[in-house]
Amino acid sequence: MKKMTFMVMTLAGIMFSLSTMAAVEITAQEAKDKGYEKIGTVNTTAQATSPMDAKATLSKRADKKGGKYYVIIAGREHGKFSATADVYK
Repeated sequence: MKKMTFMVMTLAGIMFSLSTMAAVEITAQEAKDKGYEKIGTVNTTAQATSPMDAKATLSKRADKKGGKYYVIIAGREHGKFSATADVYK
């Protein structure tokens, strides 16, 4: 029983830590003030059905580029949502 509890707690810890690794949306002013380094740009396809879906996609793509933060620089709603963001580390 102790092994099972240990495994469950370990898995919960891993899941929690993975969810906290997502890139965070910040403002352009914040990026400037804190001196973050721009490392690229990411965008979404026009498949997102809500602004939150578009933000989640931007966050995942910023993660893949090695970024910790992203700043949305453009967004469009045309039945679906799309956006572009600069990625910072």
